[in-house]
Amino acid sequence: MLGKTIGAAAMGLALSVSIGAAAAEDLAKVRFGTNWLAQAEHGGFYQAVADGTYRKYGLDVEIVQGGPQANNGIALPAGKIDFYMGGNMIEGFSAVKEGVPIVTVAAIFQKEPQILMSHPGVGMDTFEDLKKSNDILIGADLMASGYQWMKAAYGFKEEQTKPYNFNPAPFLADKMAVQQGYLTSEPLAVEKEGGFKPNVFLLADYGFDTYSTTIVTRGETVEKQPGLVQKFVDASIIGWMNYLHGDNAAANALIKKDNPDMTDEQIAYSIAQMKAYGIVESGDTATLGVGAMTDARMKSFFDKMVQAGLFAADLDYKKSYTLQFVNRKVGSDLAK
Repeated sequence: MLGKTIGAAAMGLALSVSIGAAAAEDLAKVRFGTNWLAQAEHGGFYQAVADGTYRKYGLDVEIVQGGPQANNGIALPAGKIDFYMGGNMIEGFSAVKEGVPIVTVAAIFQKEPQILMSHPGVGMDTFEDLKKSNDILIGADLMASGYQWMKAAYGFKEEQTKPYNFNPAPFLADKMAVQQGYLTSEPLAVEKEGGFKPNVFLLADYGFDTYSTTIVTRGETVEKQPGLVQKFVDASIIGWMNYLHGDNAAANALIKKDNPDMTDEQIAYSIAQMKAYGIVESGDTATLGVGAMTDARMKSFFDKMVQAGLFAADLDYKKSYTLQFVNRKVGSDLAK
């Protein structure tokens, strides 16, 4: 009798292992490339890995960390990754211009966290005041994009700029200087090193209305595997809602595992800034849900980039995105 019991138990265990292995095999393997080192600004994707959301959607997702030694933007069209975390829609429009067959399928950030900073109490307290400075510290990427829009929309001059080398020392030393930055990082660095809170001007709040932290995939994936795309978009959105409104400790642990230089202080600051400025949840997300995109918003930003001289007016920019997978209020019930 004992032998039969042990035998039955062994068979049950074998069956359980077999079922588990089969279930694992049934998961679709997905490689998702980020555009920089792991941080809270990638938190929702890590959350969906950590809390099993991707697996619940039938996905086995590997996050491929970006950084100075990685170029996941090239890896996507080459087929080495399945999805990519895009920076903003300038990348999408440029892909159309260059004939690269990639498509934006969701926009996690409704506002790009690109900022300018100034010293408080020196007459540089409004966006218009920034034009008084002859020391506007701007990096090459922003010079080629956002600053061209600032010139066209607000009358800033190129001769007012100086190269930004990602060192806050020149800004801290010059009270009339203006420095570019990222909402979730540079203001904290200035506060810690300079002992003061800088004025922060989020370019998105002054009309630079690109989407950011987008989900991008190849056109053939949209065409041939729309179910896979929908699962990845939906699960990522739920991951973001849980990251911002739930227990994100496990996700933060994964972030620090991928990027050991990341600190709890920086993560907490980034999350607070994303919430305070409506980076993920604002505008159309109130009615359409996180990840929302609209034709009107895309046209608005494209028209501004045409005015700024970045693209020709006849570019078929609508090829850069699809609304097929968003605006479904996914995860809206998870907001607090």
